[in-house]
Amino acid sequence: MPVAAADAPRVEPVRGLRRRIAERLTSSWTEIPHITYVEAVDVTDLEALRAELNRRDHPSGVRLTILPFLARAITLAVGEQPRLNAHYDAAAQALSVFDAVHIGVATQTPDGLMVPVVRHAEARGLWDLAGEVARVTGAARSGKATMQELSGSTITITSLGALGGLVTTPLINQPEVAIVGVNKLETRPVWRHGTFEPRQMMNLSSSFDHRIVDGWDAATFIQRIKALLEMPALLFVDDQA
Repeated sequence: MPVAAADAPRVEPVRGLRRRIAERLTSSWTEIPHITYVEAVDVTDLEALRAELNRRDHPSGVRLTILPFLARAITLAVGEQPRLNAHYDAAAQALSVFDAVHIGVATQTPDGLMVPVVRHAEARGLWDLAGEVARVTGAARSGKATMQELSGSTITITSLGALGGLVTTPLINQPEVAIVGVNKLETRPVWRHGTFEPRQMMNLSSSFDHRIVDGWDAATFIQRIKALLEMPALLFVDDQA
């Protein structure tokens, strides 16, 4: 039967930012051989620390989420594996490895997905990281982010918050070689000390450019982040900021 006019779809041209997003993600998916590594992280102690710090009302007025702790863990982990804080140029067959850690934070905005950048995360303390994450993501959502704030990341975090699901397969933000994905936090029964205990758990679903990052290196990187988040005091051993 012919389709009635009332049943015909509304055709919407894909333009502007949405078209650029589509082009970038298609390029990432078709050009990069992704490997995704998923690990469960016990964040019970981290959540207790975060709640206590938030109760103390920092003079900056910033509230701590998990993201600044994760950003801190990433800066320490790439210090041990610097080739994950890098850009890969396939045409030139060259890897640019950075000492500075510029962390992109994938952010949903009314105009689509943007990746504002927290620059020099390696030089920032926890509260400074939290404030800068809030500032750049807020600028992106309000449409006020500058081109400088939306470019130059060397490694990216992506999180859907409470909608994060159990597992995701994040696409790498080219020309980077790694992206760390945060899944939802939930209470799960965990076998500890001979019995099941309710623990606050979340999964990290992280993708890597397999041309540059071997599976062993990817696993080592995430296991290091896991260890830091599960014993959060280690995040601040060298923190002077």
